[in-house]
This record gives sequence, structure tokens and C-alpha cells, in this order.
Amino acid sequence: MRATVPTPELPEHLEALYRTFPFDRSLADDPISLVRPLARDPRSAEVAAVYAAILAVGNTTAIRGAVRRLGELADGDLGRFVSEVPPSVRRRALAGFRHRWIRGDQLDHLAGVLGRYYAQHASLEEVFREGFDRDGFAGGLDALARTLRGAGRRAPPGYLRLFPSPLDPARSPCKRLTLAVRWLVRDRYPDLGIWSRVPTGELRIPLDLHVHWIAYHLGLTARRSRSWAAVEEVTEALRRIDPLDPARFDFVLCHTGISGDCPKERDPAVCAPCRVRPDCGMWHGRRFAA
Repeated sequence: MRATVPTPELPEHLEALYRTFPFDRSLADDPISLVRPLARDPRSAEVAAVYAAILAVGNTTAIRGAVRRLGELADGDLGRFVSEVPPSVRRRALAGFRHRWIRGDQLDHLAGVLGRYYAQHASLEEVFREGFDRDGFAGGLDALARTLRGAGRRAPPGYLRLFPSPLDPARSPCKRLTLAVRWLVRDRYPDLGIWSRVPTGELRIPLDLHVHWIAYHLGLTARRSRSWAAVEEVTEALRRIDPLDPARFDFVLCHTGISGDCPKERDPAVCAPCRVRPDCGMWHGRRFAA
């Protein structure tokens, strides 16, 4: 199928999708629902956001289970877990943890990296903003990734791959760190709004499989594979609709896919009520009997 060209009506239809979206229904399936209760304590919420985003691999049920299990191992306070719990105690608590290819020893190493960082800094926003001031959002994400990788200590196998940078040669879409930054920066529901020095208009879309599939078929990107270039294309297209907050569409597009509201095939029974069906490349040139 040829790349879809956005219709002139797409901005109006996306806004309608956003206005009518059942946020509360989808919040229950999103890992941020487990981070939001911590928002009163910025440090704990920041740490939880990083861990929850790192664990955002696989289906939402498994992700939420992993985040909940990690919270239980930390006695409900990940901020204290990384800064105050003795390393030997923390190591034993995480020894048997596993979620997909992510292991407890990797999460323990991250706790050590964060603990040493917080001994000298108030928030990860500091390092992100330093990179942002040099090289924009990609520079901020690169600085954050490099900080979380740590330096000077041997990391467990596979640990460094948890923190790709958009400036690395692979030009990864960096979905998980971009997601964490979205949670921490946006102050509109359902996000946390803990960081105040990063403009929402500069955020990028966390390009997971659902968002990429829908974005491709709406003509927000012509790229068939996920990459940082695709992230930039999708974000720029959404920025033309909302220059001040392009990332607000992320939750809606992601959960339209997760919920099955977008079946990723032509299904008149499911597609009929979809606000953006007239813009979808799957339906271009097809008759639709209402």
C-alpha cells in the first residue's frame, strides 16, 4: 500500500477523537496509573516513572504486573529504595525479579546509578535540561540515557541496551525514555507535570507499535519502520495541529490500538464509530456501508 497522505479534515477528526476518548477506561490499563499516586513526592514519582517506563515492554497486563511487583519489593517507596536501602538488602530483594528480558540485577544496578545521582542532584530534569540546551529534545534524551547508563562501574549484561539514545548510530525511537519524559513534563491528565523546565511543545511522541501503525495509516509518517526519524515526522505532523502540546495525542492513539478500537484491519463493525476512519489509508477508496 502506498503511504497515506493526511486528509485536510484530519486535524478536526483527531481533535474529535481526543475529546470523546474514554481516558478513565484506558488509564486502568496504563502503567502511569501506578505512578500517579506518588505524584505528591516528586522524587518517588520520578524514580517510579523511570522504572515503569523501562518495564514498558509487552502487553499492558504484564507491564502493570511487573511495575506492581517491583513496587511491592520496594515496600511502596521506590525513592527510598534507591537512596536509603542498603545495597545488599536491595540486591536480595530484586534477585528473582524478571520481566521479559529485564532482570533484577539490571534494576538493582539502575538503583545504584540513581542513588549516586541523587546524592548530588535534586532531579533528573537537571541533566535532561543540560542536554536539551545543547541539542534540543534529542540532546536531552541523550544526556538522560547516558546518565542512567552510569559510568565507572561494570554493568550487568544487557543493562546498557535499556537506555538507547536518539543520537546513537542506530537512531532508536527510544520509546521508553521518551514515554518517561512525557509523563514527567506534561501537567495535563493523565500525566504528572513534575518537571517544569521542559516546554511541552518540545516533547516527542513515544513511538510504540500501536502509535506507529495508526500514525502510518493516517499519513503522519511515510516511514514503515520505527526510528527516531519517524518519531520526528509524527511529532511534527501533530505539532501542526497543536504546537503547544503535540504529545497529548499519544495516550489516545496508543490506547486506541491497545483497546482494540483500531483492529488494524478493515472491520466495519469496529471501524464504524472511529472518528479518524475517513482519514485511514485502510479505508481510502473503499465503500463503507453505515
